[in-house]
Formats: sequence, structure tokens, C-alpha cells
Amino acid sequence: MPIYLDNNATTPLEPEVREVMLRYFDLDYGNAGSRTHEFGSRANKAVQLAREQIATLASADPSEVIFTSGATEANNLAIFGLTDHGRQTGRQHLVTTAIEHKAVLEPMKALEEKGFELTIVGVGKSGRVLTEDILAAVRDDTLLVSVMQANNETGILQPIGDIASGLKDHTAYFHVDAVQGFGKDLEGPRHARIDLLSVSAHKLFGPKGVGALIARRRGYERPPLKPLMLGGGQERTLRPGTLPVPLIAGFGAAATIALRDHLLRRNACIAERQMALKELEPLKPILIGDQCHALGHVLSLGFMGVDSEALMLALRDEVAISNGSACTSARREASHVLTAMGLDKETIESIVRLSWNHFQPPTPWHELAKAIRGLKILV
Repeated sequence: MPIYLDNNATTPLEPEVREVMLRYFDLDYGNAGSRTHEFGSRANKAVQLAREQIATLASADPSEVIFTSGATEANNLAIFGLTDHGRQTGRQHLVTTAIEHKAVLEPMKALEEKGFELTIVGVGKSGRVLTEDILAAVRDDTLLVSVMQANNETGILQPIGDIASGLKDHTAYFHVDAVQGFGKDLEGPRHARIDLLSVSAHKLFGPKGVGALIARRRGYERPPLKPLMLGGGQERTLRPGTLPVPLIAGFGAAATIALRDHLLRRNACIAERQMALKELEPLKPILIGDQCHALGHVLSLGFMGVDSEALMLALRDEVAISNGSACTSARREASHVLTAMGLDKETIESIVRLSWNHFQPPTPWHELAKAIRGLKILV
């Protein structure tokens, strides 16, 4: 098997998480909504424990955790869920960035088509939006500001703490898509002024198919969200349907482990990053984005003269890497993130994303560099 260097797309399951999940697949397999017997009671307790575990990682209240099928649904609930409130209050202005995931940009643009105004704030080659640009875009009638915690293609952290502080005296709701950074960069998502936080288990060494929207209260008031679906009273009526208890329990366990092992994971990933940079440096790679604000387990880089598709094909037996978001990989088009950063076409076509984890074997970066050097010579 090739070495897996595509952890931004999805992570392997942490062994401790698997053990927790198996219990709720095999033994305590009741429906958390069944209140009349022990199986349901045990399932419900597992869900409540997971709520507490995820809330602890986010510095939120367990009652503020709304389980979803993943972060895409959480993003849609955060954005479309405020539509009625925006129309009722006359606040129909939205602010986001040009580098957001499509799960944020496309719902925002859908609302624009329905009469909302949308301001998309650009970024420069740093890949990091400026706090002052976001705050300057906010108006009296702004309903929602949405800025991701870390970009999925570049690994660059955004200044969500500074933006949250700058919105302190404004009525606009602040949403953060925290999929890539949740449990890896701890402090950003914990800011009390972040009203809505989208998170996902499978980027945190948990299972696919479960995520959450954390909807924080302001004082005693919850964000005025409306459900996207109807048909049950689960999740405070915001997300009807039978809860996937094994997945939720796994998500909770993954959150607890992420908090417990944060420093160990971070140090292991940074050490791997330093080794990668050392071995790849003779090839003069182009590093994408402000590396002072990059997550420790991600490198977005290009080798001039080498097309990323050709590189991935040549190395597919040795390493599993990508050249963009897995969610849009079916469409062969220039990355909207890299385009927004002002990079030229040749540079964009050379860029690949390498993302590793804390418990995989060390990557033979020297051998990888040799293989890339050989490809550069061929080109």
C-alpha cells in the first residue's frame, strides 16, 4: 500500500474510537429515542456523553451541540437556518471569504439568488484573510459572517479569534467552518463570540457520516435557526431523524482523545513537517500560503515545471496525495482557493497537498524527493 498523505481529505479511525463504536454496533444497539427500556437508555446516555465530550473540546455547553450527518449539513443549517430571521428583521446581507469550502460558498450564493446581498472578501498570496477587511465589509444590516478556521487546501489558519473579538458589539451572527482545524488548533473555535461552529468527525480520526453544528447562546438566546427538514423532534427539532449512536459515540471519543493528546499529536506532526521541508528543499518547492500560520500536518506546495496530475500519477504506487479538495475532485478545474490567492495558472497546475497524521510511520521523504527529482528531469 502507498503511504497515506491525504489526511485533509479524511483521517484513519483512531483504534480507541473503533473500540467505543463497536460496543454500540454489537451490544448497546438501541435507539436513543426509545425511553421505555434499557437498550434505549444506554444509547441515550452514549449520545449525551458524546455531546459533553464535543462541547468540552469547543468550550461550549452540551445543550448547544446539534448532531448532523457531517459538516456540509452543519454549514447548510447554519446558513439557510437563519434565512427567515434575516427576512423578518430586514438583515439580508452576508459576508464570507473567497477561500471558503463550497459547502459555505454555494449556500451563500443560493441565498444571493433569492434576494440576499453577498460580500465575498478576497485574500492575497498569504492565503489568510485580513481581520480588518472582514470587519470593514460588515454593515448594520449584516445577518451572517462566515469565515473558516483553517483552509482545507492550504492548511492556513484564519484569524477567527480576532474577527470574533471585532464583532463583539455587532448583532451579526458569526459562523466558523472548523472542519480542518477542530481539535488541532484548540483556541480559535473556543471564542465565546463564535455563534455557530461546524465540525466533523472524520477529519478528527473519527467515523465518516457524523458531524455537528454548535449553536452557542448569546446570553440566554439561541441563534434563531429553522430546520432544513421536518419529521421529528430530535436535536431540538433542528435535525429530525434517528440518531446514529455508534457514529456519535465515536465522534465523542475522538474529541476527548484530541484534547488529551493534543500536544503529542502536534509535536509529532511538526517534526514530520520539518523533515519534509529539509528533504524537499533542494527541489526548491513553492510553498503556498503564509507558513507562519500553517497547520503542522499540512504542506501545500508546487514544483515548477511539474504538473500536479502527472506527479500524482507517477507517485501513486508510493504515496497517496491530492491537489485540492476531495469534495470537488470530480471536477477538473482550477482551484477557487488558489485562484483567489492570485496565483498564476502554471503555479496552480503544479500544486499538490501533502497532509500526514501523528501515528502513521515516518514518511521516507528522501526517497520521495528522489522520485520527484527524476520526474523534474523527465519534464
